[in-house]
Amino acid sequence: MKKNLTAIIPAYNEEKTIGGLIDDLKKELSNLDLEYEIIVVNDASTDKTKEILEKTEGIKLINHPYNKGYGASLKTGIKNARYDLLLFIDGDGQHPIEEIPNLLKYADEFDMVTGARIKGYKGPYMRRPGKKLLHFIAKYLTGVDIPDLNCGFRMIKKGELIKILHLLPSGFSFSTTSILAFAKDGLNIKSVPIEIKKRQGKSMVKPKDALRMLLLILRIVLLFSPLKVFLPVSVFFFICTILSAAYDLIFQSLNITDTTILFFVSFILIFFFGLIADQLAAIRRQLRK
Repeated sequence: MKKNLTAIIPAYNEEKTIGGLIDDLKKELSNLDLEYEIIVVNDASTDKTKEILEKTEGIKLINHPYNKGYGASLKTGIKNARYDLLLFIDGDGQHPIEEIPNLLKYADEFDMVTGARIKGYKGPYMRRPGKKLLHFIAKYLTGVDIPDLNCGFRMIKKGELIKILHLLPSGFSFSTTSILAFAKDGLNIKSVPIEIKKRQGKSMVKPKDALRMLLLILRIVLLFSPLKVFLPVSVFFFICTILSAAYDLIFQSLNITDTTILFFVSFILIFFFGLIADQLAAIRRQLRK
Protein backbone atom coordinates (compact mmCIF):
# COMPACT_ATOMS: atom_id res chain seq x y z
CA MET A 1 0.00 0.00 0.00
CA LYS A 2 1.41 3.39 -1.00
CA LYS A 3 2.51 5.54 1.94
CA ASN A 4 1.74 9.24 2.33
CA LEU A 5 4.57 11.47 3.55
CA THR A 6 5.03 15.13 4.44
CA ALA A 7 8.63 16.35 4.42
CA ILE A 8 9.20 19.42 6.58
CA ILE A 9 12.30 21.60 6.15
CA PRO A 10 12.95 24.46 8.61
CA ALA A 11 15.14 27.06 6.90
CA TYR A 12 16.95 30.08 8.30
CA ASN A 13 19.67 31.73 6.20
CA GLU A 14 20.36 28.62 4.12
CA GLU A 15 20.87 30.24 0.71
CA LYS A 16 23.93 28.08 -0.01
CA THR A 17 22.19 24.75 0.49
CA ILE A 18 18.41 25.02 0.32
CA GLY A 19 18.03 24.83 -3.46
CA GLY A 20 20.21 21.76 -3.91
CA LEU A 21 18.68 20.10 -0.86
CA ILE A 22 15.16 20.40 -2.25
CA ASP A 23 16.24 19.12 -5.66
CA ASP A 24 17.91 16.08 -4.10
CA LEU A 25 14.90 15.48 -1.85
CA LYS A 26 12.48 15.55 -4.78
CA LYS A 27 14.58 13.04 -6.71
CA GLU A 28 14.81 10.69 -3.73
CA LEU A 29 11.11 10.83 -2.87
CA SER A 30 10.11 10.42 -6.52
CA ASN A 31 12.03 7.15 -6.64
CA LEU A 32 10.03 5.77 -3.72
CA ASP A 33 6.47 4.44 -3.76
CA LEU A 34 5.09 7.53 -2.03
CA GLU A 35 2.45 10.19 -2.20
CA TYR A 36 4.34 13.14 -0.77
CA GLU A 37 4.45 16.87 -0.18
CA ILE A 38 7.34 19.14 0.80
CA ILE A 39 6.76 21.98 3.26
CA VAL A 40 9.54 24.54 3.70
CA VAL A 41 9.22 26.98 6.60
CA ASN A 42 11.34 30.09 6.07
CA ASP A 43 12.02 31.46 9.55
CA ALA A 44 12.42 35.11 8.47
CA SER A 45 15.79 34.59 6.76
CA THR A 46 17.87 37.71 6.17
CA ASP A 47 19.81 36.34 3.19
CA LYS A 48 18.46 35.14 -0.19
CA THR A 49 16.75 32.03 1.17
CA LYS A 50 13.26 33.45 0.71
CA GLU A 51 13.93 34.54 -2.86
CA ILE A 52 15.29 31.10 -3.76
CA LEU A 53 12.31 29.35 -2.22
CA GLU A 54 9.80 31.58 -3.98
CA LYS A 55 11.26 30.47 -7.30
CA THR A 56 11.28 26.79 -6.35
CA GLU A 57 8.47 24.68 -7.76
CA GLY A 58 6.83 21.69 -6.12
CA ILE A 59 6.97 22.92 -2.52
CA LYS A 60 4.59 24.51 -0.05
CA LEU A 61 6.35 27.63 1.27
CA ILE A 62 5.40 29.17 4.61
CA ASN A 63 7.14 32.39 5.67
CA HIS A 64 7.39 33.46 9.29
CA PRO A 65 7.00 37.24 9.70
CA TYR A 66 9.90 37.24 12.17
CA ASN A 67 12.44 34.73 13.47
CA LYS A 68 10.68 32.30 15.83
CA GLY A 69 13.20 29.49 16.15
CA TYR A 70 13.92 25.98 14.92
CA GLY A 71 11.21 24.30 16.96
CA ALA A 72 8.63 26.92 16.01
CA SER A 73 9.38 26.29 12.34
CA LEU A 74 8.80 22.56 12.80
CA LYS A 75 5.54 23.26 14.65
CA THR A 76 4.34 25.41 11.75
CA GLY A 77 5.14 22.60 9.34
CA ILE A 78 3.43 20.01 11.52
CA LYS A 79 0.23 22.03 11.78
CA ASN A 80 0.11 22.50 8.01
CA ALA A 81 1.03 18.91 7.11
CA ARG A 82 -1.49 17.02 5.01
CA TYR A 83 -0.23 13.53 5.83
CA ASP A 84 0.26 11.62 9.08
CA LEU A 85 3.81 10.44 8.40
CA LEU A 86 6.28 13.31 8.84
CA LEU A 87 9.90 13.59 7.75
CA PHE A 88 12.09 16.28 9.33
CA ILE A 89 15.15 17.45 7.40
CA ASP A 90 17.38 20.39 8.32
CA GLY A 91 17.95 23.01 5.65
CA ASP A 92 21.73 23.15 6.08
CA GLY A 93 22.46 20.12 3.89
CA GLN A 94 23.91 17.93 6.65
CA HIS A 95 21.34 15.16 6.56
CA PRO A 96 21.90 12.29 4.09
CA ILE A 97 18.88 12.25 1.77
CA GLU A 98 19.86 8.77 0.57
CA GLU A 99 19.11 7.39 4.05
CA ILE A 100 15.37 8.16 3.77
CA PRO A 101 14.53 4.60 2.61
CA ASN A 102 16.27 3.24 5.74
CA LEU A 103 14.03 5.39 7.94
CA LEU A 104 10.96 4.58 5.88
CA LYS A 105 11.24 0.81 6.27
CA TYR A 106 10.74 1.15 10.04
CA ALA A 107 7.91 3.71 9.84
CA ASP A 108 5.07 1.21 10.26
CA GLU A 109 6.50 -0.53 13.31
CA PHE A 110 7.85 2.49 15.18
CA ASP A 111 6.30 5.81 16.28
CA MET A 112 9.59 7.66 15.74
CA VAL A 113 12.54 6.70 13.57
CA THR A 114 15.53 8.94 14.20
CA GLY A 115 18.98 9.23 12.75
CA ALA A 116 21.92 8.52 15.05
CA ARG A 117 25.15 10.32 14.18
CA ILE A 118 27.41 7.49 15.30
CA LYS A 119 30.20 8.05 12.78
CA GLY A 120 31.59 10.96 10.77
CA TYR A 121 31.10 14.65 11.55
CA LYS A 122 29.31 15.19 14.86
CA GLY A 123 29.07 18.97 15.05
CA PRO A 124 31.04 21.65 16.96
CA TYR A 125 33.36 20.47 19.75
CA MET A 126 31.98 23.02 22.19
CA ARG A 127 28.63 21.24 22.24
CA ARG A 128 29.87 17.69 22.75
CA PRO A 129 30.44 17.75 26.56
CA GLY A 130 26.92 19.10 27.03
CA LYS A 131 25.52 16.40 24.74
CA LYS A 132 27.27 13.66 26.72
CA LEU A 133 25.90 15.02 29.99
CA LEU A 134 22.45 15.32 28.44
CA HIS A 135 22.65 11.72 27.20
CA PHE A 136 23.56 10.47 30.68
CA ILE A 137 20.72 12.40 32.34
CA ALA A 138 18.20 11.35 29.68
CA LYS A 139 19.07 7.68 30.12
CA TYR A 140 18.66 8.00 33.89
CA LEU A 141 15.34 9.84 33.63
CA THR A 142 13.66 7.70 30.97
CA GLY A 143 15.43 4.35 31.34
CA VAL A 144 15.94 4.29 27.56
CA ASP A 145 19.37 4.46 25.95
CA ILE A 146 19.02 6.69 22.88
CA PRO A 147 22.34 7.10 21.00
CA ASP A 148 21.60 10.57 19.60
CA LEU A 149 19.10 12.87 21.28
CA ASN A 150 19.72 15.92 19.10
CA CYS A 151 19.58 14.64 15.54
CA GLY A 152 16.89 16.46 13.56
CA PHE A 153 16.69 13.86 10.79
CA ARG A 154 13.55 11.98 11.79
CA MET A 155 10.41 10.24 10.63
CA ILE A 156 7.52 10.65 13.05
CA LYS A 157 3.83 9.83 13.23
CA LYS A 158 1.93 13.10 13.34
CA GLY A 159 -0.88 11.73 15.48
CA GLU A 160 1.49 10.99 18.37
CA LEU A 161 3.44 14.23 17.97
CA ILE A 162 0.35 16.44 18.05
CA LYS A 163 -0.48 15.09 21.52
CA ILE A 164 2.70 16.56 23.01
CA LEU A 165 3.10 19.62 20.78
CA HIS A 166 2.21 21.92 23.70
CA LEU A 167 5.23 20.59 25.61
CA LEU A 168 7.77 21.21 22.89
CA PRO A 169 9.95 24.36 22.87
CA SER A 170 10.40 26.74 19.96
CA GLY A 171 14.19 26.54 19.93
CA PHE A 172 16.82 23.92 19.06
CA SER A 173 15.84 21.78 22.06
CA PHE A 174 12.71 20.70 20.15
CA SER A 175 14.51 17.55 18.96
CA THR A 176 15.72 16.51 22.41
CA THR A 177 12.44 17.24 24.20
CA SER A 178 10.31 15.43 21.63
CA ILE A 179 12.32 12.21 21.70
CA LEU A 180 12.36 12.18 25.50
CA ALA A 181 8.60 12.71 25.58
CA PHE A 182 8.13 9.74 23.25
CA ALA A 183 10.45 7.61 25.40
CA LYS A 184 8.75 8.62 28.66
CA ASP A 185 5.32 7.77 27.23
CA GLY A 186 6.50 4.31 26.22
CA LEU A 187 6.24 4.90 22.48
CA ASN A 188 8.38 2.90 20.07
CA ILE A 189 11.62 4.60 18.96
CA LYS A 190 14.11 3.31 16.44
CA SER A 191 17.60 4.75 15.95
CA VAL A 192 19.17 4.34 12.52
CA PRO A 193 22.95 4.98 12.19
CA ILE A 194 23.71 7.75 9.70
CA GLU A 195 26.73 9.74 8.62
CA ILE A 196 26.01 13.44 8.26
CA LYS A 197 27.92 15.97 6.22
CA LYS A 198 29.72 19.00 7.53
CA ARG A 199 27.49 22.04 7.65
CA GLN A 200 27.84 24.56 4.85
CA GLY A 201 27.58 28.20 5.80
CA LYS A 202 27.75 29.80 9.23
CA SER A 203 26.89 27.74 12.29
CA MET A 204 24.24 29.06 14.65
CA VAL A 205 26.09 27.74 17.72
CA LYS A 206 27.24 30.46 20.13
CA PRO A 207 28.99 30.44 23.54
CA LYS A 208 25.69 31.24 25.26
CA ASP A 209 24.40 27.86 24.03
CA ALA A 210 26.23 26.30 26.99
CA LEU A 211 23.82 28.13 29.32
CA ARG A 212 20.92 27.06 27.14
CA MET A 213 22.07 23.45 27.46
CA LEU A 214 22.06 23.72 31.27
CA LEU A 215 18.59 25.24 31.20
CA LEU A 216 17.46 22.47 28.85
CA ILE A 217 18.74 19.82 31.26
CA LEU A 218 16.89 21.51 34.14
CA ARG A 219 13.72 21.73 32.07
CA ILE A 220 13.92 18.07 31.11
CA VAL A 221 14.39 17.04 34.75
CA LEU A 222 11.33 18.98 35.88
CA LEU A 223 9.20 17.93 32.92
CA PHE A 224 9.84 14.20 32.73
CA SER A 225 11.04 12.68 36.03
CA PRO A 226 11.38 15.18 38.88
CA LEU A 227 10.95 12.45 41.50
CA LYS A 228 14.04 10.64 40.20
CA VAL A 229 16.02 13.73 41.18
CA PHE A 230 14.26 14.79 44.37
CA LEU A 231 13.99 11.28 45.84
CA PRO A 232 17.76 10.58 46.00
CA VAL A 233 18.32 14.02 47.54
CA SER A 234 15.60 13.42 50.15
CA VAL A 235 17.10 10.00 50.97
CA PHE A 236 20.47 11.71 51.49
CA PHE A 237 18.96 14.14 54.01
CA PHE A 238 17.07 11.28 55.70
CA ILE A 239 20.35 9.41 56.23
CA CYS A 240 21.93 12.63 57.53
CA THR A 241 19.00 12.98 59.95
CA ILE A 242 19.49 9.42 61.29
CA LEU A 243 23.25 9.86 61.70
CA SER A 244 22.88 13.28 63.32
CA ALA A 245 20.17 12.02 65.67
CA ALA A 246 22.34 9.05 66.68
CA TYR A 247 25.23 11.42 67.41
CA ASP A 248 22.92 13.61 69.54
CA LEU A 249 21.65 10.62 71.51
CA ILE A 250 25.15 9.33 72.22
CA PHE A 251 27.23 12.49 72.62
CA GLN A 252 24.72 15.28 73.39
CA SER A 253 22.95 13.70 76.35
CA LEU A 254 19.77 12.96 74.40
CA ASN A 255 19.55 16.59 73.34
CA ILE A 256 18.34 16.96 69.72
CA THR A 257 20.41 19.69 68.08
CA ASP A 258 19.38 22.27 65.51
CA THR A 259 21.47 20.43 62.91
CA THR A 260 19.36 17.30 63.26
CA ILE A 261 16.16 19.32 63.02
CA LEU A 262 17.47 21.08 59.90
CA PHE A 263 18.29 17.75 58.25
CA PHE A 264 14.84 16.38 59.12
CA VAL A 265 12.96 19.43 57.82
CA SER A 266 15.02 19.38 54.62
CA PHE A 267 14.18 15.71 54.14
CA ILE A 268 10.44 16.32 54.57
CA LEU A 269 10.31 19.41 52.34
CA ILE A 270 12.36 17.92 49.49
CA PHE A 271 10.46 14.62 49.56
CA PHE A 272 7.00 16.17 49.40
CA PHE A 273 8.11 18.84 46.94
CA GLY A 274 9.33 16.02 44.72
CA LEU A 275 5.95 14.27 44.96
CA ILE A 276 4.12 17.45 44.02
CA ALA A 277 6.51 18.19 41.15
CA ASP A 278 6.11 14.64 39.82
CA GLN A 279 2.31 14.91 39.86
CA LEU A 280 2.37 18.33 38.17
CA ALA A 281 4.72 17.00 35.47
CA ALA A 282 2.40 14.04 34.81
CA ILE A 283 -0.65 16.33 34.62
CA ARG A 284 1.13 18.68 32.21
CA ARG A 285 2.15 15.81 29.92
CA GLN A 286 -1.41 14.49 29.86
CA LEU A 287 -3.08 17.90 29.59
CA ARG A 288 -3.90 17.81 25.86
CA LYS A 289 -3.93 14.09 25.19
